[in-house]
Amino acid sequence: MTKILGPDGQPISMEAVSQPQTAHYSHLQRELQTHPTRGLTPSKLAAILEQAEQGDLLAQFDLFEDMEEKDGHIAAELGKRRRALLVDWSVVPPDNPTPAEKRNAEQLAELVGEIADLEDVLFDVTDAIGKGFSCCENEWHKPGKFWLPRTITHRPQSWFTVHRGYRQELRLRSNTTVDGIVGEPLQPFGWITHVHKAKSGYLERTALFRQLVWPYLFKNYSVGDLAEFLEIYGIPVRIGKYPSGASEKEKMTLLRALVGIGHNAAGIIPSGMDLDFLDAATGDPKAFELMMTWCERTQSKVILGGTLTSGADGKSSTNALGNVHNEVRKDLRDSDIRQVCSTLTRDLLYPLAVLNGLAPDGMRRCPVFRLDAGETEDMTAYAEALPKLVDIGVQIPVQWAQEKLGIPQPEDGEPVLQATLPAVFRQGVAAAGGRVPLPAGAWGVAAAAGQAPASPQPPSPQTAMLPQLAANVRAPAAAWVEQIRALVSRSNSLEEIRDGLAKLDPNMSLDDYAAAMAEALAAAQLAGRYEVLQEAGANG
Repeated sequence: MTKILGPDGQPISMEAVSQPQTAHYSHLQRELQTHPTRGLTPSKLAAILEQAEQGDLLAQFDLFEDMEEKDGHIAAELGKRRRALLVDWSVVPPDNPTPAEKRNAEQLAELVGEIADLEDVLFDVTDAIGKGFSCCENEWHKPGKFWLPRTITHRPQSWFTVHRGYRQELRLRSNTTVDGIVGEPLQPFGWITHVHKAKSGYLERTALFRQLVWPYLFKNYSVGDLAEFLEIYGIPVRIGKYPSGASEKEKMTLLRALVGIGHNAAGIIPSGMDLDFLDAATGDPKAFELMMTWCERTQSKVILGGTLTSGADGKSSTNALGNVHNEVRKDLRDSDIRQVCSTLTRDLLYPLAVLNGLAPDGMRRCPVFRLDAGETEDMTAYAEALPKLVDIGVQIPVQWAQEKLGIPQPEDGEPVLQATLPAVFRQGVAAAGGRVPLPAGAWGVAAAAGQAPASPQPPSPQTAMLPQLAANVRAPAAAWVEQIRALVSRSNSLEEIRDGLAKLDPNMSLDDYAAAMAEALAAAQLAGRYEVLQEAGANG
């Protein structure tokens, strides 16, 4: 059987991908979940956390499941954080790629795109954000010439155990012992194993939910107390009096009458017994609401890093503070994206590349999985800043600017937007070195002119005239710009520049420049007539 190398460089056999590892783990598949939140008390909760620290994680994992299922606030806030990662994805080649590596990245992107329900896979991987880790099992098949995951299935955290050693290791929970350690090691290429730490430390204590368990408990107590308070709120206190010597049956009859009167406003009692109605039950529910609000605000801070992206209280909630809190939330999202991308590159993209012969140099030069949050820089700010930076000599790569603004590089021959200036003037600007002052909105055409793809068609008359027009424009334009540059360099204020522009050398003639522009306009008019004649001839 052919052997290949795993992400750690160790050889593995193709037998490892022949069937899912848990196919024979029927005892885990039949296992029912417990519900430790039933009757949860501070002492019971402390015992669950302590058991987890000692290696018994089952109760803690079941507790986490109950918390996410029963607490709507936790489910909503965690859902925001997890779904923030469901963005556009891409597969990019390594740095300084060779043509072969670019082709491999493109091929891998196509293969990843064929994975069924990839968005669900991304969501399942983010289950590690709250619970510390998430394991999704790959089932491979080869429907054609390429290996692909048939299914990628999320497995409950309760199926796994954590081994502490010189490094922590996740293993399937079983009675078998491998290398002196209880549990079966996870099969290479068989799992997407994402470990997501909310804090540093052992894996049993790094889950985000461990920071939420106490607010969850206190909130449950407050909700229960509020429910009991509302059940009797506004109902008078009833006191029944029975004569001495009354039997237990008579006492129970009186008690049932008290309860019935409280809920039904009617009831009967034996003769000789009395009922007294005292003041109605009073109190203030704000104390319970205050505790519940504190718990939910703490949950929001732990999950999203702030509270103002979750709800407004009408007091301290302002737009400015909301924006600050949203920036913190973006930091969390970016951190989550980096961690998830590393995992998916190692456990999904690399196995896919190795099995299909698209990673000849191993993990070191493997393409990378990326999630794009879709945020670009402020285009207005860049439109104002970039021309000024270029004018003072800053060299800015076009590719960098387009990546910052989220503008893709045009393919060869792909139509692109053009500036509104006449073509002859753009060519003249390029010939003058791109240093001619341009009107607002026209900056950048000089740089773009040099990158326009060559047309495979024979040049039109106006195109053929461009070199001559550019030569006529270059000399006067360059002299004009050099005088203005010298004026700006020796001026100390905008006023000096303004006055200096008015006192420029009166002998400086722009006649040559005007003549060139007149020639350009005439050429443009003739070119227009030429195009009309061409269209008329084509329409016959």
